[in-house]
Amino acid sequence: MIEIKTIATGSKGNCYHISDGSTQLLLEAGISFKQIQQGVNFETSNIAGVLVTHEHMDHCKGVEGCLKRGMTIYMSQGTKDGMGLDNAQIRVIKSKDQFRIGTWTILPFDIQHDVNEPLGFLLQSDNGDKLLFATDTYYIKYKFSGLTHLMIECNYDQQTLDENVESGRIHPAMRKRVMRSHFGLENLLNFFAANDLSKVEEIHLLHLSDNNSNVERIFKAVARATGKMIYIP
Repeated sequence: MIEIKTIATGSKGNCYHISDGSTQLLLEAGISFKQIQQGVNFETSNIAGVLVTHEHMDHCKGVEGCLKRGMTIYMSQGTKDGMGLDNAQIRVIKSKDQFRIGTWTILPFDIQHDVNEPLGFLLQSDNGDKLLFATDTYYIKYKFSGLTHLMIECNYDQQTLDENVESGRIHPAMRKRVMRSHFGLENLLNFFAANDLSKVEEIHLLHLSDNNSNVERIFKAVARATGKMIYIP
C-alpha cells in the first residue's frame, strides 16, 4: 500500500512524501528545507531520494538545502542546467530511462511545460502498486495501465478561468499562459477517459490555482467521471 502525504501544493510551493512501507521518497522540493523537515517530522535521514520535475522555484526551492544535508536529488539535465547546480549528489535522469531507488522502479517521461526538459514520473513499488505523478503540464501524450494511485495536477477549470478574464481579474495573456503550461479540468477528464483506471484506488488532485479553480466543481466532475476516492489537499 502506498502512503501519500502532501506537505505543500500550489504556486507557493510543492512537496509530497510517499512511502510503499519500505522506501520513502520526496516528490518535489519547492519549499524551504526547514519546512521539509517539519513535514517529515525531522526524519529526513529516512528519505531515499528526492525527485524534481523542473526548475521553477515552487518545485525546487529546497533543493540546495536538501543537498547540504546529504540527500540525493534526481532531475533532468535541463533542470540541473536551469538551476545552475553542480553537485555530486545530483543524479541526472532521462525521459524513458528507468532506474531504481530502494523498492521503487521509476520511469521518467517527458511532459509539456514552459521550461527545458520537465518530467513526470511513473513509480512502481515491488509490492505491486503503481503511482503516476504528473504536474505542471498542459498535456500527457502517454497512456498508462495498471495504475493504483494518481497524483496529478488540476490547476484550473475553464469556466472559472474564463470568468476571471471576463471580469478583468486576470489578463487574457495570463489565460493563454495558464492553458499552455498547466493541466486543466477538461484535459484531465480527457486523460482519464483515455487510460485504464480499473485498478485505481486513490486520485490526488494537485496544484489547484487559488484564483482559477472551483474546488467543488472540480471534485464533482472528477468523482463523476471516475467513481474513485478523490483527495484535494
